[in-house]
Amino acid sequence: MTKADNQHLSNNKFADYALPEPLQQAIRDLGFEYCTPIQAKSLPAILNKHNIIGKANTGTGKTATFLIAAINHLLTHPVVDGKNKKLRTLILAPTRELAIQINKETQALIKHTDLSSAVIYGGANYEQQQKSLRQQPDILIGTVGRIIDFYKQGLVGLKTIEVLVLDEADRMLDMGFIKDVRYILHKLPSPEKRLNLLFSATINFKVKEFAYELMNNPEIISVEQENAKANIEQVAYYVANNEKISLLINLLRNPDLSRAIVFANMKSTAEKITAFLQANEISAQLISGDVPQNKRQKLVKDFSEGMFTTLVATDVAARGLHIDAVSHVFNYDLPQDPEDYVHRIGRTGRIGGAGHAINFVCESYAFYLPDIEEFIKEKIPMESVSTDMLVDVKPRAPRKRTAKPHQQRSNKSHHKKRNTNKGTTANTTKTAPNKTK
Repeated sequence: MTKADNQHLSNNKFADYALPEPLQQAIRDLGFEYCTPIQAKSLPAILNKHNIIGKANTGTGKTATFLIAAINHLLTHPVVDGKNKKLRTLILAPTRELAIQINKETQALIKHTDLSSAVIYGGANYEQQQKSLRQQPDILIGTVGRIIDFYKQGLVGLKTIEVLVLDEADRMLDMGFIKDVRYILHKLPSPEKRLNLLFSATINFKVKEFAYELMNNPEIISVEQENAKANIEQVAYYVANNEKISLLINLLRNPDLSRAIVFANMKSTAEKITAFLQANEISAQLISGDVPQNKRQKLVKDFSEGMFTTLVATDVAARGLHIDAVSHVFNYDLPQDPEDYVHRIGRTGRIGGAGHAINFVCESYAFYLPDIEEFIKEKIPMESVSTDMLVDVKPRAPRKRTAKPHQQRSNKSHHKKRNTNKGTTANTTKTAPNKTK
């Protein structure tokens, strides 16, 4: 992307860095010319072999930053004996969707090199992932649990790691992976013998404490949140609980909306929203934590390709979703954690593109707003809801309740038993002597 195309880029060019030509060629193929702010600040330090803690919003180029740094290290420190391939870079991601996205970007950046990568995560074909590991990739991207699983099988060697990356570290810790991450770290070479890169949208005390445990004298590089989200137009509507669906449907019919993600705090609410949207002729799909991995991937792919316009999700389901060209994010429910607000709105306005974050401030969740505004250090503009913004809503279709197979068998069995008893009773009535006489 050129500077003229995007005013949210820095003045630093990738061509100004002493990167190997195969990597520079891949960067040019992707259309990247100028660095984003986090790239411009981080790359000089990393190329000088500094460990870093990088802080920037989602969608600001963090993934390309650590991938360029890791690939540069591998190319400038080639293995002496090329016949003995070994795993040299490990990238940990909190979710399978994020791991898949990172591997996709890795493939694009290594296509002019002899390097290879593999991605492993739970809920996918086990044997296929085993096969990819037996190919001895240079770069491994994965979720924590699956990496430990394959390590214990002897398929992942961690003693040869030269570059370690933790992406979305705050989410990783929030999801309770700290013990598993520590387990992996203890199997790696000592911190001073590897390049350590940690990236996060937020750096709280917990993340900072963990980073210093992970790294050898890290340098903190931060892109301020105000700059990172300056291209996202935020607005909040005071709305009654019973008006939220009506307002949402009207706003989703905005002709300027190309692709939207609607966030709810609970799965039951997300299901209700999806049912109403579908009943009112808005192409929407629900992504939840219990959807099988292959279906989740298809949903994300279909959404990215414009097969439907609205994705309804909870925070758990949407962690790690990196989808381009999301024009609008709706906080149907304000999140309880202000950090979740930053992650949610970061799904739009990616890499400097224009985005819109629309927030519903209702009776149930209005009290979260002050904490969010304090965290982002600004007031979110408020707008009133006029009566013409509330459209008539068709009722959602009733949920179909289908009996599970074992319930159906049980019902049939009970039915037969009841009929049999009826027959037996009738026969007994005819043949038994009258004891009252």
